[in-house]
Amino acid sequence: MIDASKLQFKSIQYGGQQPGMRLIVTGAVHGNETCGTKAIGRVMQELDSGQLLIRNGSVTFVPVTNPLAYAKGERSGERNLNRNLFPNANPQDFEDRIANWLCPLLAQHDVLLDLHSFNAASEPFVMVGPRNNDGPLEPFRHEQQERAMARRLGVRRFVDGWLRTYGAGVQRRLRGDSQLETVLRYGMGTTEYMRSTGGYALTLECGQHADPQAPEVGYRAIMNTLAFLGLIDAPQPQPIADDAMEALSMAAVYDKQHADDAFSRPWSSFDPVKQGELIGTRADGTPVLAEFDGRILFPDSEAGANSEWYYLTRANPAF
Repeated sequence: MIDASKLQFKSIQYGGQQPGMRLIVTGAVHGNETCGTKAIGRVMQELDSGQLLIRNGSVTFVPVTNPLAYAKGERSGERNLNRNLFPNANPQDFEDRIANWLCPLLAQHDVLLDLHSFNAASEPFVMVGPRNNDGPLEPFRHEQQERAMARRLGVRRFVDGWLRTYGAGVQRRLRGDSQLETVLRYGMGTTEYMRSTGGYALTLECGQHADPQAPEVGYRAIMNTLAFLGLIDAPQPQPIADDAMEALSMAAVYDKQHADDAFSRPWSSFDPVKQGELIGTRADGTPVLAEFDGRILFPDSEAGANSEWYYLTRANPAF
């Protein structure tokens, strides 16, 4: 049994002699997603040895954002840190205490790169924020910079629409009686919190948890970001070409209503589905069919009842 009271939080900052952007890079927000921790360790080793030098601005690394989940080797410590991420004057669990340390740290920076991995085998992708807007859900004003950075991380797939889609699912689970603030709190993770402080942020899903290439994807993304933001002396990374990228928007979330709801086959993120295709079967035998042509995202065969089971995305030619 791990004694959470004996754990501590750690960040490491490298600052250049000249002014510039303030970047923060996080790993192991989920404890079983260790590619970011490994990628950060590799970059820090190069900085400590003098092989790499921060000349402008600063970079802060958080190799293990959730030390309890990391020590357990599981996604969560006491709950999912990447939901309901806010400072809490009356912390109820370990993740609340992380938030009280992490949120002020995020607010001290301009840009966040959050490194994750996923369960089912698939290729890496980056999750981006909304278009510039003054709306109540997720007001934002750094669309151009955020999407320019996304194009330079070294991956070809881009997904947007997280908060509005997740929020719609939360409202449905709460039978529509929730207030907007409640929906926002449920869907607020590291990148959403960073945007709420006036910065911009990207979640990079580096690959499957155990894929030996996932840390390499994370390392390349960190190095490209350092170059893109001008923190190091390096050529500007080339953006991925329009004809090489695939942009998708999250369009709908589907819940597992009963523990015995089952997928029709082992799905992986980005598997294509056709309208009317069988995705799974409810415990009572009711078929679950795709409502439109698209790609499946985050299928979770181990999901509990009344929680997210899978998402569907649509192509987004306007990225």
